[in-house]
Amino acid sequence: MDYELLDKINFPSDLREFKKKDLRQISEELRAKTIETVSKTGGHLGAGLGVVELTVAIHYVFNTPHDKLIWDVGHQAYPHKIITGRKKNIDTLRKKDGVYGFVRRSESEYDPFGTAHSSTAVSAGLGIKAAKDINKDNSKVICVVGDGALSAGLAYEGLNNAGAQKKGLIVILNDNKMSIDKPVGAMSTYLTRLLSSKSYSSLRNIIKKISKTLPSNLSDTLYRTEEYSKGLISGGTLFEELGFYYLGPIDGHNIDNMVSVLENIRDNKFDKPVFLHCVTKKGKGYSPAEMSEDKFHGVEKFDINTGNSVKKTNLKSYSNVFGEKLTKLAENDEKIVAITAAMMSGTGLKLFQQNFDKRFFDVGIAEQHAVTMAAGLATEGFKPFVAIYSTFLQRAYDQIVHDVAIQKLPVRFAIDRAGLVGSDGPTHAGSFDITYLATLPNFVVMAPSNQKELSNMIELSCEINDTPSAFRFPRGTGSDELFSNQPTDINIGKGYILIEGNDVAILNLGTRLEKCIEASKFLNQNNIYPTIADARFAKPLDTQLIDNLLDNHKYILTIEEGSIGGFSSHVLHYIHNIRSKKDNVVIKNLIFPDRFVEHMTPDEQYQDIKMDTESIVIKINNFYENKIIDIKNFKLKV
Repeated sequence: MDYELLDKINFPSDLREFKKKDLRQISEELRAKTIETVSKTGGHLGAGLGVVELTVAIHYVFNTPHDKLIWDVGHQAYPHKIITGRKKNIDTLRKKDGVYGFVRRSESEYDPFGTAHSSTAVSAGLGIKAAKDINKDNSKVICVVGDGALSAGLAYEGLNNAGAQKKGLIVILNDNKMSIDKPVGAMSTYLTRLLSSKSYSSLRNIIKKISKTLPSNLSDTLYRTEEYSKGLISGGTLFEELGFYYLGPIDGHNIDNMVSVLENIRDNKFDKPVFLHCVTKKGKGYSPAEMSEDKFHGVEKFDINTGNSVKKTNLKSYSNVFGEKLTKLAENDEKIVAITAAMMSGTGLKLFQQNFDKRFFDVGIAEQHAVTMAAGLATEGFKPFVAIYSTFLQRAYDQIVHDVAIQKLPVRFAIDRAGLVGSDGPTHAGSFDITYLATLPNFVVMAPSNQKELSNMIELSCEINDTPSAFRFPRGTGSDELFSNQPTDINIGKGYILIEGNDVAILNLGTRLEKCIEASKFLNQNNIYPTIADARFAKPLDTQLIDNLLDNHKYILTIEEGSIGGFSSHVLHYIHNIRSKKDNVVIKNLIFPDRFVEHMTPDEQYQDIKMDTESIVIKINNFYENKIIDIKNFKLKV
């Protein structure tokens, strides 16, 4: 596809050479380029389409990268990447060694702060602005914040402190009335009322500064009358009360007005931070996205003409297995409730919400609140399931410790996206939950090897009423059948031996079990017969199973989809500090490396960290001084 004007823009400095009248066409071409790119690579589309005009206007008006632009949640930033030096390789988006799907400092000088989790931009921007002031640097700092981010406490901490410090920070609210799922909470209602109110303004000082240079109709749109604040907060909007000049709401897709407003913000010196409220439409300009329920928040590769995914699969995702099983259990147990943090669809809970709306709670991007709310529900005899991605649950660790574990409350944690997550990369990987949960007293931590075991573990967690519990499951699809000889019954803290062998044993935790079985088949062809055991539980440990393996094998390899300090660390602690018998067994651990694993396909990631089938074979072979398999010449065939 040819892009008449966009082809001439590689950096914002090129954009600024154009006249204002060209910005509409540039915006249309940038939107088309974004759609074309994501149709080939997959990724986050809806949010980027909603900020095309805003992106163009900001880079046109402000002197980036000297002026610092921070995107709150990087999935808004694809158009930004295209016009900041990454257009030529934008087709590598989310691929190995390609452009990252979120904002990262190491990728470009136009990315001053890495953002992949929500609600961090104001705090980071305030820190950057404070540093600029100390250095007597007058460059601007602009933070673009999605309305969904305003459901998180961190955003308010940043806004509150920014207002108190009276720094010249610029905060732009990208209000598309939608984060990923339907927005929730009082802030969503507040913004809606703000938009529908008939009149507004209590900013007399700011009006005097900018109204002279604006067309009268735009000035009226920005600043109306003091009646706007009636019924909201006495004295003005919430943002005014926090110490900001509130401007808006304005149409975030009207490029001419956007540029005029931003130029006035740029050229006037304010004695406190500015809050510009822009109304946008998620998925803007691409009808399949606009009509989609989630506005194409996150998509696989798709047919650009129809919007239909080109990747077809009949397999269920682990998330859907969780949602369906919990819904089924809830039919016969009215005490089951589900809580998520703006991830109803992502965690498979839409079916539960449709069937048990009064027992479903989407708290917005507020993981800390979700955990403590669940703790409160547990004190009243309910069975709360908190469904949150592993990477986001990290934000609520204090609440897990103090509000759940110490009180020994039976909150159930359904940890989605456990392990590596492919093209979403290190910011979204579930690398640490085994470590940070298994270290806590009073916790049951389990990991299924396939979807059938996940279903059984969900059922088991319903029966755990005297202590907190967690089960983790990966992104994507998996087998819904038990492996041959795999026992159906699950008892707390008990694993099992799947295959009896000799000399060497593999002790697995999680969904690498299938790869262990594949490796075993190849090893059998070379006269190595490993025992394969599955722990099922990181805590409590099945010490009898470990004793059995130690007593009957020369070598043991543990495997888990997590970082150091997790399952294998607990196994080693038991062997060296609790087990009375001294052993001559050689023990190795296969865990995630001490680095963040870059974005690529999941298969590529597990090859990269040496946790694929071939790597397991090599690891087993290395136990033997006289190597049994000629690794240099062998080709794995399972």
